[in-house]
Amino acid sequence: MEYYAVIDTNVLLSALLSKNEDSATVRVLDAVFEGRIIPLYHQDILIEYSEVLHREKFHLQEEVIQTVLDAIKQYGIPVFPQPTGAVLIDMDDLIFYEVAMEKRDDDAYLVTGNQKHYPFRDFIVTPTEMMKIIDKNAEKRRIEE
Repeated sequence: MEYYAVIDTNVLLSALLSKNEDSATVRVLDAVFEGRIIPLYHQDILIEYSEVLHREKFHLQEEVIQTVLDAIKQYGIPVFPQPTGAVLIDMDDLIFYEVAMEKRDDDAYLVTGNQKHYPFRDFIVTPTEMMKIIDKNAEKRRIEE
């Protein structure tokens, strides 16, 4: 089963910096590469990803950054959202929210480590919650087979 998700920058960064291969953020990024999560993006999201991942303080290799950005574009779907009129704590996060809202008919999620930056909505989930959703549905499908 595939899941549509907007992945917040903090999730990607945490995955790339993690030393724990079983961390929820690493598992979310792995799910993108495995085709279980179809990333939803907008050009403004790609720009933010690139800008943040290239910050010197994170010491990420260019090859790693490009691999992630290329995967988002290759496996993902560009979305051109309608304005929602939402006012968020950090208005830089608005594009992430609006992309997810645009694809809610497809049960899209917004995966973030900063839930407090967004309104309380059941589709705005942490990396751990996203992986529980994926794992629970995979288990349910195994039982049904």
